[in-house]
Amino acid sequence: MVIRRMIQLIGLLFGAMAGGEVYGWANGAAVWSSPSFGMLQQSGTYYMNVALGAVFGVIAASVLAGPIVRALQKGVDTMADMPLRQLMIGTGGMLAGLLLAVMLYPVVADLDGLGSLLPAVMALALGFVGLRIGVLKQEEIAAGFAALLEKPKATPAEDEARGFEEHKILDTSVIIDGRIADICKTGFIEGTLVIPEFVLEELQHIADSSDLLKRNRGRRGLDILNKIQKELDVKVLIYEGDFEEIGEVDSKLVKLAKALRGKVVTNDFNLNKVCELQGVSVLNINDLANAVKPVVLPGEEIIVQVIKDGKEHGQGVAYLDDGTMIVVEGGRDYIGTTMEVLVTSVLQTSAGRMIFAKPKLLEKAL
Repeated sequence: MVIRRMIQLIGLLFGAMAGGEVYGWANGAAVWSSPSFGMLQQSGTYYMNVALGAVFGVIAASVLAGPIVRALQKGVDTMADMPLRQLMIGTGGMLAGLLLAVMLYPVVADLDGLGSLLPAVMALALGFVGLRIGVLKQEEIAAGFAALLEKPKATPAEDEARGFEEHKILDTSVIIDGRIADICKTGFIEGTLVIPEFVLEELQHIADSSDLLKRNRGRRGLDILNKIQKELDVKVLIYEGDFEEIGEVDSKLVKLAKALRGKVVTNDFNLNKVCELQGVSVLNINDLANAVKPVVLPGEEIIVQVIKDGKEHGQGVAYLDDGTMIVVEGGRDYIGTTMEVLVTSVLQTSAGRMIFAKPKLLEKAL
């Protein structure tokens, strides 16, 4: 209500000024700057023009008050929802526009009549333009200031001396996988675990999926995060920033890793390759799992349980405790039994390790 009254008052003042100017133009003089201003005040026609202008100004302001108030409220809500960095840079841009208006004021200061309102209009226009430029170019402006304020990167020895803690940035796939919780529990992961907010949003989106499998995977990921935060003795940081100009989560992870000088923890093969191309350190859980698998050499004897038949005729399939698949030649006849086999060869692939063996009974028979 107060804002509406202020708008009506401004309309009244501008209407009165416009009415006086119309009278001045009709009599060949500018009301607000003419030496004949005192003479014009004696005329009843002058006062009638001022009064009519004021009435029309109030009516126009009353009609426009609603849209103006709604526009102002929308502007306030938009600014309240802005991130602090975006708001500060936008405000800086507006101040730069107003400063430019002040510098240009002497050029338009001597205008008469309604032209005397030009400085105010110019200040509003340049302030708005500065605000928009600041908001639209916030990333470039922030990067420029960061480059000016950036300190030389410390060496690993200097980081260690200062107690620097390396950040391990988790991606969605490694959270859903769940093994990261067990690795943290053993103490092999040092430093601070960083969970970006955009990863949490992706995880929440998966958990709300209409697909049952995706929904279960998303909820498993949220349970793993809850376990890491509440049960494990590790530092967890929720990174609330975002890179709005980037759409892909993987690209955001790479940029965040560069900004924090951290490492990406994942089991995504494609993200692994992107990090390598971008010069970002990456910890791949699958590589770690393959590295700690028991080493089995040709000629060794192991005890396995054949659980199903293989792709080729007569083959049986067994598994080690770590999930490594063992293909037993002639093992189809022993499905469901535990037996001793002799390793014949080991095949290492990108998908993991595969062991080929044959029953020890056949070896003894030969």
